[in-house]
Order: sequence, then structure tokens, then C-alpha cells
Amino acid sequence: MAPLKILFAIVFCIGWLAFLKFPLLSRKKKKPPGPRRFPIIGNALQMPRNYEWGTLSKWAKEYGDLVYLETFGRPVVLLNSRKVAKDLLEHRSAIYSDRPHLFSSGFDKAFVLQQHNDDWRLQRKIVSQDLSPRMVPRYHNFLESAARHLARDVIQDPSRLTHLVKLKIGTILIRIFYGHYVSTDDDPFLTLVKASMNIFSKAAASGVWLVDSIPLLKHLPTWLPGTSSLLTAKSWRRIVSKAVWAPYAQSKHSFEVGSVLLPNTCSTALETIGENLSADQEEKVVWAVGTMTAGWLETSIIGTLNFFLAMMLNPKVQIKAQKEIDSVIGRDRLPTVADKSSLPYVRSVVAEVLRLNPPIPLGIFHALSTDDVYEGMHIPKGSAVIANIWHMLHDAEVFSDPMRFDPDRYRNLDSEMDKVANVVFGFGRRQCPGRLLAESVIFAIAVTVLATCDIFPTVDKNGSDIIPNVVYSSGIFRFPSRFACDIRPRSDEAYDLLSLSC
Repeated sequence: MAPLKILFAIVFCIGWLAFLKFPLLSRKKKKPPGPRRFPIIGNALQMPRNYEWGTLSKWAKEYGDLVYLETFGRPVVLLNSRKVAKDLLEHRSAIYSDRPHLFSSGFDKAFVLQQHNDDWRLQRKIVSQDLSPRMVPRYHNFLESAARHLARDVIQDPSRLTHLVKLKIGTILIRIFYGHYVSTDDDPFLTLVKASMNIFSKAAASGVWLVDSIPLLKHLPTWLPGTSSLLTAKSWRRIVSKAVWAPYAQSKHSFEVGSVLLPNTCSTALETIGENLSADQEEKVVWAVGTMTAGWLETSIIGTLNFFLAMMLNPKVQIKAQKEIDSVIGRDRLPTVADKSSLPYVRSVVAEVLRLNPPIPLGIFHALSTDDVYEGMHIPKGSAVIANIWHMLHDAEVFSDPMRFDPDRYRNLDSEMDKVANVVFGFGRRQCPGRLLAESVIFAIAVTVLATCDIFPTVDKNGSDIIPNVVYSSGIFRFPSRFACDIRPRSDEAYDLLSLSC
């Protein structure tokens, strides 16, 4: 019996791959350049398993701004310049706004991974209504308070920097989206979000699941060889479902009894819908709010840690930013988010943090919903479309000496800083709907820390600086390894201001 099962699995897979591999019309059309493809498997063996952005950027230099790949018959298109990304993902957003199928993750109802359909539009609308330019200022006081608590806490114990950043970012996001205040690491709101993000990080890694390259495999029984990922997927779906439904249920209950912290995205959505909340509407609220909470957790942590690292490694930049704050704000009050427009150099520092080390170097893949032609090259329907954010932000033709941390490159001009923001937050209809709030979060932390703290390397027994050798993780998120630094109050007065505000 077992040999027959194995034979069935092999025949099925070969038949499916052959079906994908040999569409006659597609083979005759000119495709973008790319590395040589092998029969059946295409470029599967050439696809990087670690630090994907490095290999893809090498291909960008070799083959150009538009690169074509295939893995087991699935077309993959790599976009390596802002121009091409804008031409396709923005100017042709109607056909470039789908997502590749990720059957294994349990996030198929999350709007960040949903297809470009009515469910996606309704979920995005729920989030966009609460995070519009008119609505975001409602959260500024809370962001400023959270930033001040973080600055005070890292001064008191710099050795816990990573831990404190993770806790405070989780506190910020869960407060904004659910109206719940997290104060401990074991808060169920926080632990559930972390568990779901761990799953997302694994599931979204390119090339992990055979079932994502051959979608029909998801319907096969789990006893077949090569389908063990289906068992993992069932377990993951249970965890992800609990991670989005349990916080929502608690937030909804608190809203109904009047104990929820306002404003928050979940309550705003429930209040807007009113008493006639259908099961379908409720599910959309659940996934819209859950998606934003989980999606921002890792990226906000990464951005904040990279800011601390950049200030430690670039003391001249730190001093220049502090001088701007002292000149504009003075030293007798703490800065606020409302001061943002008056502090172009601090904004430049934030932009450079995001440019040098983008949290998601390859973004979230788009998918093409119909055949397309770009500059005479055929792009097949169903192509996974990768915006190579890393390469765009390290293109020497756009950013001179791209591996150097240099906020002066923006000349205090928003138009120059937008060259970063318009890439790092995504493209077209899939651009992050909470961009304004995300920028406010990292600015609030950066300006508060700069106004009140000095960040130094730690020193050895001889008093010499210890410059950390920071290594970044592979995968969808580019996370810095733990590093040590020394954080001190800029003055007694600065620390007193923090203490009084906390």
C-alpha cells in the first residue's frame, strides 16, 4: 500500500508541474531577463534560503530593474527600482494588488494577505477610518506618554533595552487598536500577538511550503509524502484564530460595559457599525484590527531598536539632532508629536534609520491578476511580484554612498525623505494604511529619547568603547541581534522632566 501511495504522490506532482510548466502561448512570449531556468524546477535551486535580499540585489545588478524567475512553474517577478515599482504597483494597481496564496499560515483572512476584493476593501476601510490624518492626532498624547516612559525606563536599566522596547511597542499597539493597557510581559493580549507573528514570520518566508507552489496539494490527505506541512498548518490556524478573536472579544466586552480605554480602533469600528453588527461584519472587524496589531509589532520594534543602534554608532548625528531640539524646543519642556514639522533634521534621522535598515526588505509580495506587458516584456498572470525594497533604498544612483548613515543626504527636504517613505511603507493600493501613525510612533520615541538621553557604547575595563557586532536576521523581517549600550540622562533637569511626566 505504501509504495502505491508514494507513486500516486509522485505522479500527481509531476502532472501538476508539467501543467504549470508548459503553457504553449506563454512560452512564445518574451519575458524579462533573469537567471537561467531549469526544466520543471525553474530557479528553485537558485532561490536564496537566507538573506534573500542580498542575492536578489545581485541579480538586480546583473539583469536590471525587472527580473523574471520561476519556481516549480510559478512565475516570480522582481522589481528593483522605484520607477518600475511605481509604473506597475501604482499606475497599474488594478491588476497588481492581489497577493500570492499562503494556504499554510492561517492568515488568509487578514487583509494584508487577502486578495484584492470586497473583503479586503472593507477591512482596509475599517482601519483607514481610524488612522486618517484627521483621526491620528487623537493618539498623540498617548504616544508621547509611552515614549517618555520608555526613555525613563531605558535610563534606569540600559541592559534591558530590547526587552523594554518590545514591551512598550506592544503596549502602544494594543492600547491603540484594542483599548487595553499592557503592563506585563505575560499579558494575554501581548503573548497571543507574539505567537501569531512568530507563525507569520515562518509562513511568509519564500519557498518554505511546497503547498504554496502547488496549491492543489492543500486538498491531499496528510498521510501522503510531502504533505506534513498540512498538519503544521492546522495547528497554526488554531493559534492565529485565537490570537485575533480573543483580544477582540475582550475589547468588545469592555466597550459594551464602558471600561475600555478610548479612543481605539476596535471601539471606533463597533460604534460606527452600531447595534446591527452581523457575523460577517464582526469577522471583518476582528481581522482588520488583528492584522494591524500583529503587522506593526515586529516592524515597530525593529525601527526603534535600529534608532538606538544608529545613535550609538553615530554620535555626531546624535549631537546635531539634540542641538536642533534645544534650539527649537528649548530644554524646559519635552517635545511633542506636534513639533514634528519644526524639526526637519530629526525627521531626517528617522528617515535614514528606515532607509539603511528597512524592517521588511522585500515587502509583502504582490500578485498579478491578469497577463501584462511592460516595455515589450510579457509578465504572466499569477506572477508573484516582489518589490526589492532593500535594493531600492541602497541604490547608489539614488542614495550616494548607500551603506553610510547620513541624514544630511536629505538636506532637510521632505521631498528627499519621501524617497524613503514612499518605498518602505509599500506601494499602490497595498501601501500601509497606518503610515501616518507609524511615522508618529517612531518620531515620538526618537525625539523624546534625543531630548532627554545620551546614548553611548559600553566600555571595557580599560575604558575603551565596545562597538557591538550586530548581525541581522534572515526572513521576512530583518531584526538586529541584541546589542549593549549605555544610556544616561542628558541632564538632571531632563530626567526630572521625564519623571514628572510619567
